[in-house]
Amino acid sequence: MVSVLVGQARHDVIGIVAFVSEGKHAERREGSVRLMRRFTKAAMGLALAAALPIAGCSPIYSNHGYVPREEDLKKIEVGRSTTEDVTLIAGKPTAIGVLAGSSWYYVGSRFRQVGIHAPKEIERQVVAVSFDDKGTVKNVEKFGLQDGRVIVISRRVTESNVKGIGFLRQLLGNLGNPSAAQFLKPQP
Repeated sequence: MVSVLVGQARHDVIGIVAFVSEGKHAERREGSVRLMRRFTKAAMGLALAAALPIAGCSPIYSNHGYVPREEDLKKIEVGRSTTEDVTLIAGKPTAIGVLAGSSWYYVGSRFRQVGIHAPKEIERQVVAVSFDDKGTVKNVEKFGLQDGRVIVISRRVTESNVKGIGFLRQLLGNLGNPSAAQFLKPQP
């Protein structure tokens, strides 16, 4: 210890003071780093909490169905093209009419959904290709959402008039009843 005081006392004391003061600064820096980390986590959490409602309210678009391109529709010739030609040019339709020689329908819709609300149809295209009895194209029509109208579907169900009667009772119950043929007189 004597050598420390005599030879390099000043340097040793400064070195010790520097080491002690560096330790205090190191503790302060660690506290500052911890505080910054907490602040960064809080800021990120706040940013995420603010972004979620905004992201949840952004619209989602979805497409349903198929409508042929305008170039393909121009290739269909009224009076000349047949059902096979239309299938090759425009593809299979979305829906086909029930009657022979009726129409083919290509339907495409675009929906927009925002948040938890129900999807809303914002665009619709319908291409109707009508055929005559021979299967030749009679007409090609194009409709949009503005041309449509809402049709209320009535779901009527015929109620059964048989209540509480089993199948065998129904079958055996008709054995003694007269039929309409028994009332008709045979013609001479």
